Amino acid sequence: MEKKMTSGEIAKKAGVSQKAVRLYDEKGLLKPSDYSEGNYRLYDKEALQVLEKIVALKQIGFSLEEIRDNLIKGEAGNVEEALRIQLKAMEEKRYQIDKVIDSINRTLERKGAKLDWDDVAEIVQNVSIDQKADEWHWDALKHTSEDWHVTLFNAVNVKENEKVLDLGCGYGKIWRNNWDKIPAGTKVFGYDVHGSWADDFEKFIEDKKSELARGAEFKIEFEDLTKEAAWKKIKKEKEYSLILAHYLYFEVENIEDIVARASKVLSKDGVFSYNGYAVNWWYRYFRNDFKAMGLDTSFMSEGIKAQEEAQSASEAMLKKYFSKVEVMELTNLWHYNDSEEIVGKMLENFEENKKYILDNKKKIKEYYDAKIKKDGEVVCERISVFWNCYK
Repeated sequence: MEKKMTSGEIAKKAGVSQKAVRLYDEKGLLKPSDYSEGNYRLYDKEALQVLEKIVALKQIGFSLEEIRDNLIKGEAGNVEEALRIQLKAMEEKRYQIDKVIDSINRTLERKGAKLDWDDVAEIVQNVSIDQKADEWHWDALKHTSEDWHVTLFNAVNVKENEKVLDLGCGYGKIWRNNWDKIPAGTKVFGYDVHGSWADDFEKFIEDKKSELARGAEFKIEFEDLTKEAAWKKIKKEKEYSLILAHYLYFEVENIEDIVARASKVLSKDGVFSYNGYAVNWWYRYFRNDFKAMGLDTSFMSEGIKAQEEAQSASEAMLKKYFSKVEVMELTNLWHYNDSEEIVGKMLENFEENKKYILDNKKKIKEYYDAKIKKDGEVVCERISVFWNCYK
């Protein structure tokens, strides 16, 4: 007769604590094979195999809930799907670690022994902001044929001898990707904080300034736009004929304060270019496709309604400081030839409805696979809302 193991013995064999064994029991992952006369838990070899599996899956980052719901049942399809999702999560974690390392190195190089705990908080904030922008940038490179930053540069229409204020200039893609198109005499004053991509942009400017058109100049100021010190420097130039505040709304808490300040340094005939809350184009695109599939679209409709209200609020806020506010819609096309990536985009946009999407994943993939087979790809039109504001 097979000798049963106590919780202490099975824990030792698997290299975990007895407390962990009790926790797995409470979570429904590891049930005792039997109980002793004294009502102590006993386990057999099959239970040890389950425990070793739990330990292995925890090591690669699965939560206990994920192990219980998807893996212990031993369904191969669920295991493969869960592993792929976990792989993506771990790759994202590695990417985030790399960004933290890079930001820490830049901060150490810049401040040395003058560091304090405020610098640590700044690193965390800047890594988060840079990561969001970086993820969007690489996703766009993969799925679009046209350069978005060229489209945006053409839309803002920089003129010769323009004096430009770029609020939250960051990596400066709108300038980097159009370096040879920057008109003569253009003077750009970029503002951002240290420890962000603006550090790299400053180096780029130094390396490439000799390639600029005659009289064109760039200057980066490392100041926090929520602080008075930044605006004292900005006011030294008195007025700007073009002010860019792109993607700034998700970086600062009180965006209206910055808009109000910017309106005061815009020249009489100048343009304040802004983008704020708008309806996520994926919501509308997926809602149409979900309707075609016969799936529930209520959560998408709720999201669109909330975003429309936020967009209206953004426009109303701008009208408090500018006499004329014009909507500018910019479009570009995104191309997909892999239904798995489209599902991934759904999961990214509708995280709270992840279970519903995964429950209907087979139907969703079949719908897009049929489109890809018929047309060679799925093409989505992205519409981005910007506002041109005038005094």
